[in-house]
Amino acid sequence: MSSSDKVETLRWVGDVDGHLVLIDQTKLPVEFQELECRSLEQVWEAIKQLRVRGAPAIGIAAGYGVCIGIQRAVDENAVFAQLSKSVDYLATSRPTAVNLFWALDRMKAKASSLKGESAASIRSALLAEARSIHEEDRAMCHAIGRHGATLLRDGQGVLTHCNAGGLATAEYGTALSVFFTAQDEGKHVRVFVDETRPLLQGARLTAWELTRRNIDTTLICDSMAAQVMREGKVQAVITGADRIAANGDSANKIGTYSIAVLARAHGIPFYIAAPSSTFDLSISDGSKIPIEERAADEITHGFGRQTAPTGVNVYNPAFDVTPAEYIQAIITERGLIAPVSEASIRQVLGRE
Repeated sequence: MSSSDKVETLRWVGDVDGHLVLIDQTKLPVEFQELECRSLEQVWEAIKQLRVRGAPAIGIAAGYGVCIGIQRAVDENAVFAQLSKSVDYLATSRPTAVNLFWALDRMKAKASSLKGESAASIRSALLAEARSIHEEDRAMCHAIGRHGATLLRDGQGVLTHCNAGGLATAEYGTALSVFFTAQDEGKHVRVFVDETRPLLQGARLTAWELTRRNIDTTLICDSMAAQVMREGKVQAVITGADRIAANGDSANKIGTYSIAVLARAHGIPFYIAAPSSTFDLSISDGSKIPIEERAADEITHGFGRQTAPTGVNVYNPAFDVTPAEYIQAIITERGLIAPVSEASIRQVLGRE
């Protein structure tokens, strides 16, 4: 895969009256299909149904979604009315990924600074803000990769869970940015990819991204992680995160906590890679992170085929929380956070 063939998860087409185009990730890896979002409802549906997913990408999509939501506003009052409606509506799409709310709050704050301006000026400024969110994420991903690559040696085996690559962000990703950057630096790493049930983001998305980059990739079932560790094939684990509490407790795709426990049992360092926008310092610990529960048919009728008895009870949390004590370091665009504690988090992020 050449540098000109990088995955572009989502992009804005046109000016203030333009629209959002994104890769429909529910079609991968068999079909590459882009979806045009020209209405607020289409953006909401794309986020809700995981056509676009990954905390940073959700935040970017939400920023552009606000721009779509105010396109028909003809005066200042209408802009703020539609803005409020759009923000409230988009906030209902996914409850766990903090980047969604961070981006919406940022768009609201920008709009508040523009009171008294014309509708056209506000719309233009908000599109510029959404584009800034997009470009800043691209830069953050590359910085995360540079910091994270220092943790990997040539020839190491690394395990990852779910998808935290270009499909989840603006370009290089978070966890996958570490692998891509290591490759750029001439290091050879062998990446073991969990399937990530029940929606198989690892098998469908991460394996797709890694193989396109010609990175040595081995796909395994989630339940195989312990055996791979026991056989000495893995020397590090790196995953992304959707929300990180003030003390470092980190919410990520369901199954991440299990891997962290396994890594501890086998003496393998477990790392989280995430931008500063994924931290939610308003909550003290992971017990306060809302966990999205998804539809039962994702388990009973995965990808359209029934694999469980009709009427069986189902519990389908989309995320779990890994306690900070299991995390060796958090890789951010501002550097490594280690040890993982509230004090070190605030020091690296520069937040009181």
